[in-house]
Amino acid sequence: MRQHWDDLFFLHWEYDVAALQARLPAGLTVDTFAGKAHLGVVGFRMNAVRPAFLPALPWLSSFNELNVRTYVRDTAGEPGVWFFSLDCDRAPAVAIARAFFGLPYEHAAMSFGPGLAQSCRRRGEAETARYAWSATSAPQATTPGSLEFHLAERYSFFSRQAGRLVRGQVHHAPYELSQAISTDWSDLPLRWDGFDVGGRAPDVAHCCQGVAIEAFSLVPAHA
Repeated sequence: MRQHWDDLFFLHWEYDVAALQARLPAGLTVDTFAGKAHLGVVGFRMNAVRPAFLPALPWLSSFNELNVRTYVRDTAGEPGVWFFSLDCDRAPAVAIARAFFGLPYEHAAMSFGPGLAQSCRRRGEAETARYAWSATSAPQATTPGSLEFHLAERYSFFSRQAGRLVRGQVHHAPYELSQAISTDWSDLPLRWDGFDVGGRAPDVAHCCQGVAIEAFSLVPAHA
C-alpha cells in the first residue's frame, strides 16, 4: 500500500503501566521510556491511499483518522504500536481495515479545519472531540534515545487476526516533528476506550506537516 499522512498532531499522556499492560494481548509488553508508559491520541489526514499498483480513487483514497494507542514490544523485542481504536470517516476504509488488518477501526463523523483543527464524533456517541494546534518550534528529525523518538519512530503495529498476534510494517522517512501548543483538545477518545486521565491536559504535544508511507503485508509476530 501507498499513502500520505498529512497535518498530524500527537498528544500523549503518561499512564499507569499496569493498567495498560492489562489491556494488551498475550505476547506484548508495554514499552516504557524512563520507566513511564504513554497513552496517545494521534490525528491526521490520510491522502492518496492506494495499492502500490493502482492509482488513488478520489472517493476512497482520502479521509480523516484519529487513533488511540500505546507503545509495546513483542517477545523478540520488536517495538511497535498497539491501537485501542482508530476512528475514520470513510466507511469502506473501516470495513477493509477491520477485515484485512484486524484493526479496531470505528466509523465516525469527522472534519478537518479551518486551519490546523480536527473534530471526531464516533458512531453511537453523543459528544464530539475537538482539537486545534500550532507549532511552537521548527520541524526537525527526532534524536535516537529521546522521548520524541520513542513516541514517534515506530515502524510496526500489532493486531490480532484469526486468533493470532500479527505485525504490520510501514516505512517512511523519519518524522520532522515540531513542539506544539494544543489550543483545543479532548480526552473523549480515551474515555470512549475506557481510559481515565482525570481531565488533565496532555503531558506532551507535537505536530508534523506530513510524511509519505509504504505499508506492507501482515506477518506473524513473536508471541
